[in-house]
Amino acid sequence: MKNTRQKQTPPASTKIILTSKEVSELAIEGIITIILLALVNIGILIMIDQIIENNQSLTNTIFNIKDLLNKEWDSNIFWSGKKFLILLFVIADSVILYWRLIRRYHQMQLRHIISELHYIASGHYDYRIPFVLGGDLGRVIDSINGLVDSTVAAVDEERKIEKSKDELITNVSHDLRTPLTSIIGYLGLIEDKQYHSEDELRKYVHIAFSKAKQMKLLVEDLFEYTKARQPVNTIKPIPFDLHQLLEQLAIDFELEANKKKMEISVSTDPDPFIMEGDPEKLMRVFSNLLTNALKYGKGGRHILMTAEKSGTEVVIVVKNDGKKIPSASLKQLFDRFYRVESSRSQETGGTGLGLAITQSIIAGHGGYIFAKSDDQWTSFIIHLPLKQ
Repeated sequence: MKNTRQKQTPPASTKIILTSKEVSELAIEGIITIILLALVNIGILIMIDQIIENNQSLTNTIFNIKDLLNKEWDSNIFWSGKKFLILLFVIADSVILYWRLIRRYHQMQLRHIISELHYIASGHYDYRIPFVLGGDLGRVIDSINGLVDSTVAAVDEERKIEKSKDELITNVSHDLRTPLTSIIGYLGLIEDKQYHSEDELRKYVHIAFSKAKQMKLLVEDLFEYTKARQPVNTIKPIPFDLHQLLEQLAIDFELEANKKKMEISVSTDPDPFIMEGDPEKLMRVFSNLLTNALKYGKGGRHILMTAEKSGTEVVIVVKNDGKKIPSASLKQLFDRFYRVESSRSQETGGTGLGLAITQSIIAGHGGYIFAKSDDQWTSFIIHLPLKQ
């Protein structure tokens, strides 16, 4: 059952204040302890008197010692044996009384800490135990607050993951439903023979085929994204020539670049550029970046791919002189399904997963990627370790 009491979060550091009931308990504890110690002391004194009276040799020894001391020093300095013994009892009793009271006080402090812990456990996860104590209890409080912080952070992270999964399902459903609706619609027209000529039939088949390819691309990108995000999907690094890989990609995209009147150039320092990595996955990275440059670099004429060593890492830049990306969009470029343009046309509409896949692959290599854009260049800068 949840605790329904109202509790305001106190200042960052407070001392434990005992209730009047606890103060009374502490006073009663002290009184009882004093009474018990007094009874014990009286019993010990009586027992010592009986021992001395029943042992004549012991009595003679004690008197001889007193006479000797009286001759050597002023007898006023020394108390009688009983007074000295009583002084020892008072010191011992004080130590025992202090130990009993401080022990009970620590138990009361622990009771307050447990009460605070129950309050947090009842659902008040934004509350923290505010007491500042030394010793073991202080470390217990710090551990509890740290545990609550880490638990809350884990719960928040779990909620973000669940929200992310929901968004993923929603976006995938939306992107699959749109082409699927078109496919069913046009195939339905063909099934019902609602076409007037063979050319119109071919048109319907072509549209359905194009939409099916669009769905296939989405499924492939989604599969690649989830595979790249899985921890078990380890990178398989081998030595390879980065310059040769980039040159091969430039050749593969040359025909598409010519259609858009763009030129792709490659420059690496040194050449050849030998590094370690998974060339198959890195091929996907640069392919995605080139595809984006060709698709969204409107008005541009050049795509440059450069690589140079910087200490123990390589800095790779893929940039184009096309249209500037708005500053507000730069931070969201690597989010799943995000598009700078909201268009879903066959010309510019993609799955929105390309850059998310790129980021995952780069992270799997122990590197990072970011983008910047101005009126001259839109650049994607990649930092990768030279050796895995």
